[in-house]
Amino acid sequence: VQLQASGGGLVQAGGSLRLSCAASVRNLNNYAVGWFRQAPGKERECVAAISRSLTITYYADSVKGRFAISRDNAKSTAYLQMNSLKPEDTAVYYCAVDPRRRVVVVTSFTEYDYWGQGTQVTVSS
Repeated sequence: VQLQASGGGLVQAGGSLRLSCAASVRNLNNYAVGWFRQAPGKERECVAAISRSLTITYYADSVKGRFAISRDNAKSTAYLQMNSLKPEDTAVYYCAVDPRRRVVVVTSFTEYDYWGQGTQVTVSS
């Protein structure tokens, strides 16, 4: 499985970005998907995740109400819509997929088997 993340960039506080994660799979609904971020000197954290089959979503408290995870199975692409961005959202963002047959959200980075290359998001104040 190969993942290609894109959509990062430089944006002012209060702005929006949409990250995309294109996957080399036939049916993205068969995978749990997670978006993680890592800022310099900090641990990688899960900001949003969606279970296999679209039944369950998770958002970190820091992004609830501002970020939205979604998936377009026809395009084998997952998205992270980020609104009302803050300087503390600045980080490298990664997408990841977990192929295991379970309908749960996966929030631990150790449980994901496949990762995209990361895309930089910088929010200026």
